Amino acid sequence: MHLCVWESAKSCICHMCGAHLNRLHSCLYCVFFGCFTKKHIHEHAKTKRHNLAIDLLYGGIYCFMCQDYIYDKDMEQIAKEEQRKAWKLQAFTPTVVSHYQCTMTGIGEKYSTWEPTKRELELLRHNPKRRKITTNCTIGLRGLINLGNTCFMNCIVQALTHTPLLRDFFLSDRHKCEMQSPSSCLVCEMSTLFQEFYSGHRSPHIPYRLLHLVWTHARHLAGYEQQDAHEFLIAALDVLHRHCKGDDNGKKANNPNHCNCIIDQIFTGGLQSDVTCQVCHGVSTTIDPFWDISLDLPGSSTPFWPLSPGSDGSVVNGESHVSGTTTLTDCLRRFTRPEHLGSSAKIKCSGCHSYQESTKQLTMKKLPIVACFHLKRFEHSAKLRRKITTYVSFPLELDMTPFMASSKESRMNGQYQQPTDSLNNDNK
Repeated sequence: MHLCVWESAKSCICHMCGAHLNRLHSCLYCVFFGCFTKKHIHEHAKTKRHNLAIDLLYGGIYCFMCQDYIYDKDMEQIAKEEQRKAWKLQAFTPTVVSHYQCTMTGIGEKYSTWEPTKRELELLRHNPKRRKITTNCTIGLRGLINLGNTCFMNCIVQALTHTPLLRDFFLSDRHKCEMQSPSSCLVCEMSTLFQEFYSGHRSPHIPYRLLHLVWTHARHLAGYEQQDAHEFLIAALDVLHRHCKGDDNGKKANNPNHCNCIIDQIFTGGLQSDVTCQVCHGVSTTIDPFWDISLDLPGSSTPFWPLSPGSDGSVVNGESHVSGTTTLTDCLRRFTRPEHLGSSAKIKCSGCHSYQESTKQLTMKKLPIVACFHLKRFEHSAKLRRKITTYVSFPLELDMTPFMASSKESRMNGQYQQPTDSLNNDNK
């Protein structure tokens, strides 16, 4: 190997043209440096039959017989160590003979190959049967053109078009439009949009018709100003819900106040509110439908709650807790904890027949198939409106059992408790 004879090299320049750029490679048989771009190292390999060379910038080994870079675990490790040394160099000296230290232009350039984390390796081991993308496979990967400031719309459209049940509904042509003008039906446009996404076309799609229909049916979103993605999601679901009522499932609902359209089947859940009288402990319960849950975040001007158990680095609800990190579980714990309404918000108790102080607690009576969580990232005060930039971590799998109404009795004053039945997947 030439590593033993590199001390003979005075400088790392191409021995044929004198340049030190053009992806310089070094022969692994003798002391020779040559340009890869100008193929000077190729000429040397062909003449001398020295078929292995090393890239002086990144440490990759090139085989001239294979005409490709080859992988060697030991050499890759050496390359990484040498690269780290080169990054630490403050000045170049010609007496240094390391191949990274020889490359003047590469000293300050940081580059490292992607390596899977321990968590990713664990996921790969547990999921050996991964989806293979074939040439005739269409999985809905397609870009959207930004029509001014419509990134808020595009991100929601991308999420909706990759919701499995919604995709299956539209691609199986389940929508039956009963509007007088189908061109004004948002569900018909969404059906067209799904066909565009899963057509296999690679060029970006321009959702101008969708934007026009949103402007028509949700006037508060009309215009070219930047809008809120959460607000767009709720407006889009509302219009889709209203335009879906002509479908068979929408007609089957016995309760006129309840719709069984595809939007409600996927996104509608039940939120239970329990108001408890502080005198007679009587409970008044109401259940309201919801499409999303709005969660508070810690702001600089308001104190936040203590972190979930496991904030010392253990795993709770599938989340790897780091000290000081806010998690989605923390936000849900705060959302479902009892809240004292105080003397200024007394309610008339049906048991006491008088106005009394009370506590209110929200829990999930019924989970939707797809749960949407809205993080309240804006803090309002008398003088300012500030964005909360708190980092929130969330797990790949979320167990909602601790936040269900059925689990309320097992919680003590809203404190999180680990579910005892880990095999129950109904609430995951």
